[in-house]
Amino acid sequence: MYSATLLSVVAAALLSGSGVGSFAPKARRSPTRSGSPHHVTNNGAQPDAPQTLEQDQQLQWNLFTDNHAVDGEWWGTWQTFNYMGDLEDSTVAAVSLQLDSEGSKVVTQTHRILTSSTQSDCKTCFSSSEVATIPVATYTPETLGRRHRCAARGMAIGPSLLKSGAMSTELVLRHGDGRVRVVFQHAPVWERDVEPGSCPPQGLKLFRAMISREKLRDVVPESTEGEIQGPPSAEEEKDNPPVPGNPRFFRPVPPFNWHKKWSGTSWTWGQQTGDRGWSIEEMDEPDSWHGRPSGDVDGTWHLRQGSVLIQCPKIIIGGVAGICRLAWLAEDDGEEGTNTDGNTAKLLRIEASVSALEPIISDDDEDMMVGFYPPTLGSLRTDIMEKIGELEGESLLEREARADGYVGITSSEEAGSVAASVEKKTGLSDDEKEKIQQDPRNALDF
Repeated sequence: MYSATLLSVVAAALLSGSGVGSFAPKARRSPTRSGSPHHVTNNGAQPDAPQTLEQDQQLQWNLFTDNHAVDGEWWGTWQTFNYMGDLEDSTVAAVSLQLDSEGSKVVTQTHRILTSSTQSDCKTCFSSSEVATIPVATYTPETLGRRHRCAARGMAIGPSLLKSGAMSTELVLRHGDGRVRVVFQHAPVWERDVEPGSCPPQGLKLFRAMISREKLRDVVPESTEGEIQGPPSAEEEKDNPPVPGNPRFFRPVPPFNWHKKWSGTSWTWGQQTGDRGWSIEEMDEPDSWHGRPSGDVDGTWHLRQGSVLIQCPKIIIGGVAGICRLAWLAEDDGEEGTNTDGNTAKLLRIEASVSALEPIISDDDEDMMVGFYPPTLGSLRTDIMEKIGELEGESLLEREARADGYVGITSSEEAGSVAASVEKKTGLSDDEKEKIQQDPRNALDF
């Protein structure tokens, strides 16, 4: 074991040229990572590094079939949110990834969608006759890498173009018998004074995001009469609390729970660096983006729902890589006297760098653009972390501030400003307001 520092390439520099205009965001800072490489790299320095395309395909296939294409179906409630963060639609459905046979090298993907809300006597069961099965795709080790990239228990699908012209980027994290799956969709957009369609798109703007909390259920053949199990529910978790190692989706998650000391492993992949593994003794503050829900730069769209936080660029432009992120607090510290006694909190994260709208220049005329290259995945990172302690030297007020997007409170004036914002959002009584004025830290006691 040795100490090392690696700069993760998660954003490309802004390219010079026309057509960027008002959509150009501020430059992103590349986070740092400290630890020790412990898995694969493509430079031949480690014995288990994939040296050929076939070895890389086999590695990806193993990760895919070990973590996602397993015996069962991933049932969840597909919740769709608009740009404002409002819930627009909700669908109960399953992602089914089935090997054609034992030892087969073919996986068939289907979506099983509940077409009726009629519920059986079982709280989590529905009649099989009310489920429509839609074929999606078939994968082999040779074709999986066209749209999929796996890193440890995480997976990125896309970015890919839809028939509508929108770009879809999907991120997936698995923990035990549960998954969280997120889909970001960006649509073509033009600057304010430009007529849409009068020229090629000048950017891709987020218009929809989908979050699905999924639980692994037994496969029930379509021909089988009876009931199938549906998505996870609060009632199910209350009656049958998940054992350590499996996630609990329906629980309150205070903002402070994101701000802990975390240790674990990180799997990174880049187009130039290949797969690499890292042992993280303790995650440092610049790398703890999960504690800054509104993101590190202007132009970040975000949504936090309980144990799930997602971030992505509001607008993606040519020449600038956009970072799509998913963080999931899969487990909390165990409660004394319960089946989780002695368990520690678990944090999973995945982030993908995506690029789009890269112009194709004519071979005959350097000033003529003939189209766009397909969107690409530039880098991928999955972190599997476990809580190792509480943060030291940081007050509850500072943790509350970080949870609200403030970073680095260094003066009493800043503390007073944060306290004022806390006071404003909680609607306190006159006595409580007076106590806050006396000492801003009192704001966190109410």
